[in-house]
Amino acid sequence: MSKIKKISLSGQVSGDVEWPDDLLQSERGSQAVHDAVVNTRNRQRAGTASTLSKGEVAGSNRKPWRQKGTGRARAGYRQSPVWRGGGVAFGPHPRDFGGKINKKVARLAFSRALSDKIAAGEFTVLEELSVTAPKTKEFAALMKALNVERGALFIDAEPTADVKLAVRNIPKTVLMRASDVSTTELLRYPVVFATVAALEVLKARVGKVAGGAQ
Repeated sequence: MSKIKKISLSGQVSGDVEWPDDLLQSERGSQAVHDAVVNTRNRQRAGTASTLSKGEVAGSNRKPWRQKGTGRARAGYRQSPVWRGGGVAFGPHPRDFGGKINKKVARLAFSRALSDKIAAGEFTVLEELSVTAPKTKEFAALMKALNVERGALFIDAEPTADVKLAVRNIPKTVLMRASDVSTTELLRYPVVFATVAALEVLKARVGKVAGGAQ
């Protein structure tokens, strides 16, 4: 059993939480993590860049000057890519960069990313996640008590409305449901905090990989 530090909202260590060793993924999954992150970033690309080819640029087929006798190189038409204002050779066109990633690969990537966070000591369990009022200063005080400076990822099973409002203006800090956390989100933030309730959801997600479930 691996142990994860559990702390209260005041930042005091209140004990340890055991994480089954059979849910740790350290032998394989590095390529799956890479594939999952690349897939996520590709799906976030707009794919709206567009250029005109020489056949799409407006203009006639009239030669800019006669073929011979001018001392200049021969030219066929103004739409040629060699001219300013002409078409673009092999330029980008609107496309969908999004691809497909196998569900088993995505689960393996998530398991490996979470295991790496736990092994690196960048994953901490919170007894709970709550604020007395839906205000930014409330969550800022909470982060100060937790000694968080560079931002963090907070995970809860079902975040309350007050916590959602309190965290939304904190820079580089995100609150997510345990069922929605992705591999990319785990890797993006230097530290991760998960409530005890969220931990059970994460165990269930990782357990699908360890148990070989489809």
